[in-house]
Amino acid sequence: MPLFPRKPKYTIVKIAKKRDIPEDLWTRCEECNELIYNKKLDENMRVCPKCGFHFTLGAHERVKLLIDEGTFQETDASLESVDPLSFSGPKTYKEKLKKDQELTGLKDAVITGEGKLAGKPVFIGVTDSRFIMGSMGSVVGERLTRIIERSTETHNPLIIVSGSGGGARMYEGMFSLMQMAKTSAALSHHNKAGCLFLSILTNPTMAGIMASFASLGDLIIAEPKALIGFTGPRVIEQTIRQKLPHGFQRSEFLLSHGLIDMIVHRKNLKDTIAKILGYF
Repeated sequence: MPLFPRKPKYTIVKIAKKRDIPEDLWTRCEECNELIYNKKLDENMRVCPKCGFHFTLGAHERVKLLIDEGTFQETDASLESVDPLSFSGPKTYKEKLKKDQELTGLKDAVITGEGKLAGKPVFIGVTDSRFIMGSMGSVVGERLTRIIERSTETHNPLIIVSGSGGGARMYEGMFSLMQMAKTSAALSHHNKAGCLFLSILTNPTMAGIMASFASLGDLIIAEPKALIGFTGPRVIEQTIRQKLPHGFQRSEFLLSHGLIDMIVHRKNLKDTIAKILGYF
């Protein structure tokens, strides 16, 4: 037996790393924490199949959901925000606009146009919470006012789908606050002319949007569990130093207290609106 035995020969085996799963294949539900396959989520109109939570939809997705294919024509698409206050901070207003334009493919937080819903001509406006929280600056107010006025002139029904967590856009100061009065005044003329306005509230619909045109519908329809109000519940609790009721500012709470007229699941929304248009 040798004094110094040879070292055994080892075979080094490289273990392949577990294949990384692309991050864009799955989405976790904000309500129940269920992990949902994105393809299945899209097939279900971005509604959680387990708890029914309605995920946010972009403006173009909303139009596709409600307006008959091939009938939508966008109006006032050339309007873009300017920087009236030369606002500067950690980021300038112009930088924020450019970033969200690249992120969403929109020029501002709303798209407006005309089309047909179940064969019936309608005017539609949709705000998008992905663009500076769907806040209402001069362009949002102007586009909505113009579509309201077109509806008044033609007597075709008006539908506005609201999704805004930002209210008035502080980067434009009073120019933004003026849009609340402008859209409300246009809707007053619309109402006096005997025209129909359906307001659709989605998660979230807050602040200046809710305090103006979103609350003025002849019928106000909300999606399930949408956050709707002026100031958020956390701020209210901190201000009044009281615990708010369960479900406060959610669609179901507001329906029971008479602020909205009905709650409609996303998959039934187009059919429900079509029936309402038929009644009128």
